[in-house]
This record gives sequence, C-alpha cells and structure tokens, in this order.
Amino acid sequence: MTAETIPEGFSATEPAERRVEIVRSARRRRTISAEERDGVVRVLMPAGMSRAEEDRWVTEMLGRLDRRRDRVPRSDDALLARAESLARRHRLPQPASIRWADNQRSRWGSCTIDDRSVRLSTALAECPTWVLDYVIVHELAHLLEPGHSPRFWEIVNRYPRAERARGFLMAKELDAAS
Repeated sequence: MTAETIPEGFSATEPAERRVEIVRSARRRRTISAEERDGVVRVLMPAGMSRAEEDRWVTEMLGRLDRRRDRVPRSDDALLARAESLARRHRLPQPASIRWADNQRSRWGSCTIDDRSVRLSTALAECPTWVLDYVIVHELAHLLEPGHSPRFWEIVNRYPRAERARGFLMAKELDAAS
C-alpha cells in the first residue's frame, strides 16, 4: 500500500485547506472509499488506477463526503430532534438529552439510564446517516433494556438496517486498527 499527498492547489482538493491523501493498494481491485479524519481526506483506491481515474474519483469522493456531511445533524438540538423522531418510529423511550462527544474514542455511543442522556462519538459524523440512526436506536434501546440481552437485540433489530450498520461499524473499527 502506498500513500501520497495531493499538492496544494490541486483542483480536487478545493477548498485549499482540505488535504487529500491517496492510499493505493495492490489488494484493492475495484472499490474506492474515502474518509475524513482530522482535516485529512484519505481516498483508498486500487494501485493500478490511472492518474485521470484518480482525479475523477478524488473529486467524486470529496463530493460524496460533502453531501454526507450536509445530511448529518451538526448541532445537539438537531441530534435531539432526530433521536425523538427515531424513538417515535421504533417505539422507544425519548432521551432527556443527546449530544456529540469528542472524548469517545473506543465507543460509538453511550447511555446513562438514570438521567436518560445519550452521548455519541463525533466520529459518527463521518458515517452515513443510516449508521448514525442505528447507533441512536441502539442507545435508546438501553433505556428499555440496560444490557445486551436477547430482548435488547430484539428491540434494536426493529431498525431495518441494524445488521448492515453493525457490519459497517465493525469494518470501520478494523480499518482504524490497521
């Protein structure tokens, strides 16, 4: 696997403060993915891709990240509105509060049952909205069932994309570990 940084001023990195790192992998055959961490966009792509294809895909992936960012609730108030909507839709208790947490490095979310508060890792802001919704549903389910019992998973699995979201988060954790 090789990594290269796109030079400042390259058209696909606009605005200029956005750094793009290309990671080429001989094992990767067809898929292209991108993630943004600490102001750096990492675009993972096959090693054999041409420079023209690379330019096209970097532009495409930056656009996808921008569109995803626009859909994710930015404020705690918007997050609370989303959680309340999900609670109604999936017959779950309403949280008293929900907020983004910068200090959650090893968990996607946490819930304090006593005060019905939920905290979500800011890393979820980079995930698709259906993954964010899954984590919210997971944490709200703890308001009904504290542990990870079979009953808890029955509640969580009311969310139609639960299994897919779990897979996405597992892959994200593996990717972060490598």
